[in-house]
Amino acid sequence: MSLSRFFILHVLHRQPVHGYEITKQVGAITHGCCAPTEGSLYPVLKEFTEAGLVEMTTELVSGRERKVYTLTPAGERAYRVASRAWGEVAEYIRQAIKSGNPPNGG
Repeated sequence: MSLSRFFILHVLHRQPVHGYEITKQVGAITHGCCAPTEGSLYPVLKEFTEAGLVEMTTELVSGRERKVYTLTPAGERAYRVASRAWGEVAEYIRQAIKSGNPPNGG
């Protein structure tokens, strides 16, 4: 799972939100490095929905329908797996930066 997809799941893990809010929150969390564009976010949300990781509902706000995305139990499991995997990767990166060499001499 890509880093940007992980952060999308992370935002949805915290609370159900609409698409623009996902972009804003990922941008804030990552200081802009992984914020999805509208053109990249919605295909990912569609893929997550089709895979059963995310559920989409609509709500009426100021007379307009807005799509709200929520993690399903399968999405929560995927988030936990991705969290562990990215936690390991982050540790390898810290080790590489600290030592000046990649782990295992690679």
